Amino acid sequence: MRRLAIMLVMAACWFAFANLAAAVEPEEQLKDPVLEARAREISAGLRCLVCQNQSIDDSDAPLARDLRLVVRQQLQKGASNQEVRDYLVARYGEFVLLNPRFGLKTLILWLTPVLLLGGGIILAGRVMRRQTLPTKANPLTPEEEKALSRLLSGGTKTSTSPKS
Repeated sequence: MRRLAIMLVMAACWFAFANLAAAVEPEEQLKDPVLEARAREISAGLRCLVCQNQSIDDSDAPLARDLRLVVRQQLQKGASNQEVRDYLVARYGEFVLLNPRFGLKTLILWLTPVLLLGGGIILAGRVMRRQTLPTKANPLTPEEEKALSRLLSGGTKTSTSPKS
């Protein structure tokens, strides 16, 4: 039992540390540890345009590798982290950011479902209010009451039958 527990802990550690290496290859890494740390920080916030829900650091796609290299080239040229992000957004659009900036386009993106849901609720309320409830029935005439009482008592003759 103890051996199984040790193996499970080792497997959990392997999975945890395997993600740290991610897809960044050794030849991509910068020799300056400060620049490499900045490159990793920037890359973690950039979307792989092929995988779409992975950062370029986690993706093995060739385009993700190219983007990692562009990030490192920009940093070596002396660009700030924000300048590198702006450079990539200018070429690939806001979609390249895993956490898009707050702006008019993203505001519309996030508010549209809320507005549609609210509009649907309002529309449903109006439709339900417009539906007319059944009105109160008119009372029976004396002739109808007599015919009904005869039917209920088991009589078969009605007052509407012709006399001979």
